[in-house]
Amino acid sequence: MTGRTAPSGASRPPLSLDEYAERARTRLGPEIWDFIEGGAGEERTLAANRAAFDRTRLSPRVLTGVGECDPSTTVLGRRWGAPVAVAPMAYHTLMHPDGETATARAAGAAGLPLVVSTFAGRTFAEIAAAATSPLWLQVYCFRDRDTTRRLIEHAEAAGFEALVLTVDTPRLGRRLRDLRNDFRLPPHIAPANLPADEADYSSPSEHGRTGLDPALDWSVIAWLRSVSRLPVLVKGVMTAEDARRAIAAGVDGIVVSNHGGRQLDGAPATLDVLAPIAAAVDGRCALLLDGGVRRGRDVLGALALGADAVLLGRPVLHGLAVAGGAGAAGVLGLVLDELSEAMTLTGTATVADADASLLAGPEDTAPARHRRSGGAPRPDRPEPTGTATATLHKENLHRSVTDTSPPTAPANTPTAGLRKQDLHRSVSDPVLDTMNFLNEITGRFPDVVSFAPGRPYEEFFDKDEILEHIRRYLDHLAAGGASDEAIRTALYQYGPTAGQIRELISDSLRADEGIDAPPGAIVVTVGAQEGMLLALRALFADPGDVLLVASPCYVGITGAASLLGVPVHPVEERTDGLDVADVEAAVLAERARGRRPRAFYVVPDHSNPSGNTMSRRAREELLELAARHDLLILEDSPYRLVSPGVQLPTLKSMDQARRVIHLGSYSKSVFPSARVGFVVADQPVRDPSGAETLLADELAKIKSMVTVNTPALSQAAVAGALLACGGRLTERNAVPAKHYGEALRVTLEQLDRHFPEDVRDRLGIGWNRPSGGFFLTVRVPFPADNAALLRSAEDHGVIWTPMAYFYPGPGGERSIRLSFSYLSPAEIEDGIARLAAFLHAEIERPGATGPTSGRDT
Repeated sequence: MTGRTAPSGASRPPLSLDEYAERARTRLGPEIWDFIEGGAGEERTLAANRAAFDRTRLSPRVLTGVGECDPSTTVLGRRWGAPVAVAPMAYHTLMHPDGETATARAAGAAGLPLVVSTFAGRTFAEIAAAATSPLWLQVYCFRDRDTTRRLIEHAEAAGFEALVLTVDTPRLGRRLRDLRNDFRLPPHIAPANLPADEADYSSPSEHGRTGLDPALDWSVIAWLRSVSRLPVLVKGVMTAEDARRAIAAGVDGIVVSNHGGRQLDGAPATLDVLAPIAAAVDGRCALLLDGGVRRGRDVLGALALGADAVLLGRPVLHGLAVAGGAGAAGVLGLVLDELSEAMTLTGTATVADADASLLAGPEDTAPARHRRSGGAPRPDRPEPTGTATATLHKENLHRSVTDTSPPTAPANTPTAGLRKQDLHRSVSDPVLDTMNFLNEITGRFPDVVSFAPGRPYEEFFDKDEILEHIRRYLDHLAAGGASDEAIRTALYQYGPTAGQIRELISDSLRADEGIDAPPGAIVVTVGAQEGMLLALRALFADPGDVLLVASPCYVGITGAASLLGVPVHPVEERTDGLDVADVEAAVLAERARGRRPRAFYVVPDHSNPSGNTMSRRAREELLELAARHDLLILEDSPYRLVSPGVQLPTLKSMDQARRVIHLGSYSKSVFPSARVGFVVADQPVRDPSGAETLLADELAKIKSMVTVNTPALSQAAVAGALLACGGRLTERNAVPAKHYGEALRVTLEQLDRHFPEDVRDRLGIGWNRPSGGFFLTVRVPFPADNAALLRSAEDHGVIWTPMAYFYPGPGGERSIRLSFSYLSPAEIEDGIARLAAFLHAEIERPGATGPTSGRDT
């Protein structure tokens, strides 16, 4: 039996979702009504979902002056008309012959996404043809993974934008209404996107028992990543612990859901568990909720408790049953009208303004303020100009470069105690803790041989040389006509924010690197790390802007991105390094998600941590890709000038279209404690009036609010070193480069000695062979985690760095980074012997996993 068409001359349209439900009930056969409306067991959880919203009270606010409210929001980089999406539900064709195509048209008219069920009654292609707003695929994982993979591939080909994995169905709950009715699908109703000849779909409960995989674990997230580049959300999370596990697994979003009360009867209402889950998520991914939403004010209540958006389920089916697509549109329209009303009467101007202060009740029961993952909406970005040169529009830089309003003073707090959840979410990011653990291990075991620090070899430093460098720079100023007063000022005062040695840096870049950058295009920074922070802050102005990074990558860039809330998309290196085709695939994937790939960070020469170097052809291809896709490149190459042999040209020296922002540092090529770096940012920036500056000027404005300037004494010391070698640091560093090359040779020689080819093949050990730099990567057949590192230090006296530290997402769990720059050949020989003893002991440990195949890097 299917839904019956509403009679002609029907009364006025329903005025509430409950009225839609009552009319739908009269139009559907009782067994179909029970199928869509029923819950598990005694339906306590089904009732609890609605009761939780019934208990929620919102506080009216008066004389707020907000005017018209704006219910639009941004989720996963896509603008929604309101924080509402249509929940995944099977067989819309039971309600109306048009099924999901009618729902897609209704959702598109409201500017809302539709989450399409695995068991949709219309094909993905048909639904996509009817849709004008985002489509997501709800995924059930079948015992036959090929079926699931093909389902995902078909949805991705149809233009779907995300995967929503249902994780709460290792078995279906006992739905007593369906059991009493012995519910079977009508003969003409079937899942249109599953193979028709491979299963009996007539009994949903029986097919769920035999078809769905009951043994799913968190590894399914990595499997989904391996078969699709779409973002992944998990639906069915009901505890803060599982939310943290989901984030650790790398999900893009979480749906707090008890399956509409259709799984574990007696489970709490979703609204009742939302606040602690929101605190655990803390804005690190999108957070949605379903279950029990029946009014627009329910949506606002969920937002106040920490959700970014809600999923609306059964009421949409009620609308379909009442009047097809028009009925579904009517349901969505009612919810959005009620939401706008509730926002206006509570003085909530935008979705981003909804927080716990909206809730009526004792203050001590309100959850902590939640940072929304989607960010506040902003006007659409202008399209790229289409010119080859990277010209930046001022409105596309972060607003802080032009915002001159004074900062708001923080309110006084009654005590000095702080809660971690009240601090910025980046302080809980694991990337900020990685090096702390290494420092702790190093401090506890001072006599170990450490392959962890990527530090220059100290034997090349002379304590008197710094004074000579400073004196040389002062003599240079005097020879240039500077008075004693001017020299004193240059040494003792702050000096210009952009730096006072830019001319010398410009000359050195031209002589050493073939980079023709005028002094005005350079900003002198406190190391390359500040340069990264300045560049990210200026460039990433919109919540939909994404930073691509070669992975594994230097933790400094991902740490800076975390501090600034910039989303990161890793582009994983292959065995022989970066493949530009993978970068392009990442660009296209992000655009398919509605986000803008803004820049790509890469260390093209002897990268930290892998040690890989991009070929000249790959560099050319990357520059071509940047021009083709309006992408900027953040180039960071600190090891070129201390590596032996002739180096390939920098990306910046090959850059004819100003696509490359070059990040430089003198930590390796002069000495680390100077903490002097620079940014070459010669991209023109055009403001609305048509006037142009350089990006370097905008970075200097930000720097004036960060470090004010780079210390004059440090600049003087570096300047003296540049003057001593005529700007040719390659010549100055010939002896250090020879040492680092020899250290690399000895490291590889000792690895070969302790692990001949037949032994390493048998054990599952391997390593790459860099041409320079400070690092190489060793693949091992066991988890190279902190626990293994502690055993290595404690039992064998050798320290290394887990490669997992350098992966923005999953990866590197069975690889270690070795840095050899700080060690003498004798120390390397001793250290590799200790490392070999550790590797053998670890492989022989009880429970060791044994050899595995995989990349050396």
